[in-house]
Amino acid sequence: MTITGARVIVACPGRNFVTLKIETDQGIYGIGDATLNGREKAVVAYLEEHVIPCLLGRDATRIEDAWQFLYRGAYWRRGPVTMAAISAVDVALWDIKGKAAGLPLYQLLGGASRSGVLVYGHASGASIEQAVDAVGRYVAMGYKAVRVQSGIPGVRGAYGIDRGDLSYEPADAALPSETLWSTPAYLDFAPKLFQRVREVHGFDIELLHDAHHRLTPIEAARLGKSLEPFRLFWLEDPTPAENQEAFRLIRQHTVTPLAVGEVFNSIHDCRELIQNQLIDYIRCSVVHAGGITQLRQIAGLAALFQVRMGCHGATDLSPACMGAALHFDLWAPNFGIQEYMRHTQATDELFPHAYVFKDGCLHPGDAPGIGVDIDEKLAAKHPYQAKQLPIARLADGTMWNW
Repeated sequence: MTITGARVIVACPGRNFVTLKIETDQGIYGIGDATLNGREKAVVAYLEEHVIPCLLGRDATRIEDAWQFLYRGAYWRRGPVTMAAISAVDVALWDIKGKAAGLPLYQLLGGASRSGVLVYGHASGASIEQAVDAVGRYVAMGYKAVRVQSGIPGVRGAYGIDRGDLSYEPADAALPSETLWSTPAYLDFAPKLFQRVREVHGFDIELLHDAHHRLTPIEAARLGKSLEPFRLFWLEDPTPAENQEAFRLIRQHTVTPLAVGEVFNSIHDCRELIQNQLIDYIRCSVVHAGGITQLRQIAGLAALFQVRMGCHGATDLSPACMGAALHFDLWAPNFGIQEYMRHTQATDELFPHAYVFKDGCLHPGDAPGIGVDIDEKLAAKHPYQAKQLPIARLADGTMWNW
């Protein structure tokens, strides 16, 4: 089966998505997500100028060879732009292989390891009470796990607060907007938030929280220790992971489970964290960590050290990515949980999909391939809009980690 064409589709049904579509001489096509939030056009150029010309005429069934060609064949390896492009190719080729075989992707990977994929939703509010109420709404929808974020007194533009429609999209302007951060205010506030959530909703619901790279290692250790009475499922991104030894210090002071990895691009970014058992969940995403092909390698490494998978799944990843992730999750023996931030109706219409939510879990469905398509006519009605992620500063003007 020969690749005869490939093109990039950019659409903005409220936020920008980059989709690669690969076509073959047998009339079978596949799609893959190539979105890099706030840097979408960089991936578009990489695909159109450097990747697609190398795909034409290649055997679409040789997925591993295509992956190695695009990774090893590029002297400048890794990085978010390169790996988003490789991921899109990889998922599109797996989609094609599944359609040719008449099987859903999870069957090609080895079959299901579970009946459904446990997911968590995003509950937030401008205040503690609003956040507590939001948790209740997710519980009422059937969720068994909920991430909780709240506005913080003294913090302008606190991370993770939705606009009241179940979706959270921080990329909001052509140039980065500015938020104001205060670590002392946050560290004092967070335990009060989770104490109140547990008082109202008890311990039957799993709770998660994202510190979003804001803390130093010792600050993260303090937060993890202060949250131990409230039994979090995980504390996400407690400190920037460029310095992986930082997680050793956090580990020395708290037993709150740690999760990290949504900004990782390859197995090398998480190798030491996994091998030294400094984390409990690895959060690499299909679209940013090399597609299904490399995510399987990461899962295999993680399984050796009892680290579980918890793939990133925010709305800056398209339904094509979510569909692929769910097939991977259904198969992965060491799966833990899947982030599930619901897309808008406009996005769901643009990407018809087979996955369904029931009783706190998602199932990818049994459509051949990844079970997600793209409506190109509808995509043409949603042109690209320049949008970037915010930045954060401290009260004295110092740049901080957003």
